Amino acid sequence: MIRAESVCVERSGRRLLDGVSMVLQPGQMAVIIGPNGAGKSTLMKALSGELPVSSGHVTYDATEVSRYNPRELAARRAVLPQASELAFPFTALEIVRMGAVAQGALDPSAAARAALARVGLSGFEGRAYPSLSGGEQQRVQFARALAQVPRPVEAGLARALFLDEPTASLDLGHQIAVLETARAFASQGGMVLAILHDLNLAAEFADRVVVLHRGRIVTQGPAAETLSDATIAEVYGIAGAVGRVPAAHVPFILPQARHGASA
Repeated sequence: MIRAESVCVERSGRRLLDGVSMVLQPGQMAVIIGPNGAGKSTLMKALSGELPVSSGHVTYDATEVSRYNPRELAARRAVLPQASELAFPFTALEIVRMGAVAQGALDPSAAARAALARVGLSGFEGRAYPSLSGGEQQRVQFARALAQVPRPVEAGLARALFLDEPTASLDLGHQIAVLETARAFASQGGMVLAILHDLNLAAEFADRVVVLHRGRIVTQGPAAETLSDATIAEVYGIAGAVGRVPAAHVPFILPQARHGASA
């Protein structure tokens, strides 16, 4: 279990997160939504241990995340950042192999090939990363994360995937494929926290939706309870018509013009 309690993050005199509390449970896929600048990536970095908190606590199974050394943390969770810039022309296999090495795989190259196959990139092993399309690069980075935590549960402890906009640059089919893979990781006992801008994808895949606005959680819970016309108007400043067809348990959102938010 990963828990945030009253987490605040301040940088350069600005409070980026203000008293955020949430829990990520094994077997659960949670999705953070909210407008640009809401603090979504900051929250993910705090929960993944990449960013120290100014106050509050982030714990992994009751142990402060700050007490883990980098190797221990790498064994507990993998992070797919919003953007990845590389200074050297690594191949796709070399990128993914980094995740397998961090995980301690006995055969990192074999593990990397298996992870590339999971994201539909068999045959791309020798391709130079800079030569790939944006969507292909995103899938290579996702494969790296999968190679780092190939098993959702290890030695009785749930592993976590932190995915910051994992569907960016992907076509619709690959968006669904990536989120289905993440969903399967959670279903097998792992933990997944993703940031998505597509509210319909969030409603479809999330067990728990966390709505973040101005560094605070506005609401959190199942999509059917958290995604409402009022919440969309409050957070995004637009009108949003939320329906329940064709699946009553999965809401869908039809964004409307900004001027309709006050209607």
